[in-house]
Amino acid sequence: MRLLFLILFCIFSISLSAQDLAIVKYKGGGDWYSNPTALPNLISFCNANINTKISVKPETVDVGSVDIFQYPLLHMTGHGNVFFSDKDAENLRNYLTSGGFLHIDDNYGMEPYIKKELKKVFPNAELLELPTTHKIFSSAFKFPQGLPKIHEHDGKKPQAFGIFYKNRLVVLFTFESDLGDGWEDQEVHNDPDDVREKALKMGANIIKYAFEN
Repeated sequence: MRLLFLILFCIFSISLSAQDLAIVKYKGGGDWYSNPTALPNLISFCNANINTKISVKPETVDVGSVDIFQYPLLHMTGHGNVFFSDKDAENLRNYLTSGGFLHIDDNYGMEPYIKKELKKVFPNAELLELPTTHKIFSSAFKFPQGLPKIHEHDGKKPQAFGIFYKNRLVVLFTFESDLGDGWEDQEVHNDPDDVREKALKMGANIIKYAFEN
């Protein structure tokens, strides 16, 4: 067990010096692979505008794999069911409490499932709505009103929820915003330029915050 801990510590220590992120593959039948052009576009925007040096082609990692420890930031999305086994939940908890960061972007319909599964990861923690004064809304670009609305679904306001561990934000859940759709190629959703720009800028805030905190 001690040897495993030392291996994981070395892997993660290396990852903190790198600037890369990965897409989380999960069980349950939800489309974890949705929005295929989103992250490459966001990464290109960040490399050009906030001086990151992220590989433009993000890797895919299974939530239960030790490979997640290679990345300081994980991104997760989808429309439907999510399921974490006990092993998945333990692995993700170890990753997050060791310095990792998880951004979950609800692509519509994911919310009831992910909330239930996050209870397996942090049984005693609640998803708390972030105030508009939180640093994540100003880390690179200013969003004084908080999370921007990118796509309309149920007429609800966009909300950013977080789980904290020892006062550090470790999980960000963006709900009723659909940032990932705004990151996709323009012809996918035909969003106006100003809407796509807001989505990309908020995404850059998330990446900058995750890399620096």
